[in-house]
Amino acid sequence: MRNNYADIVRSLKEHDRVIITNNGVGESVLINIEDYAEYEDFLHRRFVYDELQKSKAILDDPNVKLAPHSEVMDRLRKKREARNHV
Repeated sequence: MRNNYADIVRSLKEHDRVIITNNGVGESVLINIEDYAEYEDFLHRRFVYDELQKSKAILDDPNVKLAPHSEVMDRLRKKREARNHV
């Protein structure tokens, strides 16, 4: 790759990606940095969306009981204090 760097960069500009093969079998893909940044952004957004969907499914469960933040923090504080006094 070092010996063909200029050709690889030119191919990336012309075709957006370069598939690297070994004995005719694709092994890797090179993409330009802008496309990579867009791909990473897409993956992050998809992850966030999936996590939100999981949260929504949990909240839609009629057996799930929600508690105010202050109540949860009080419970955690009491548990921690109980552990520290043992």
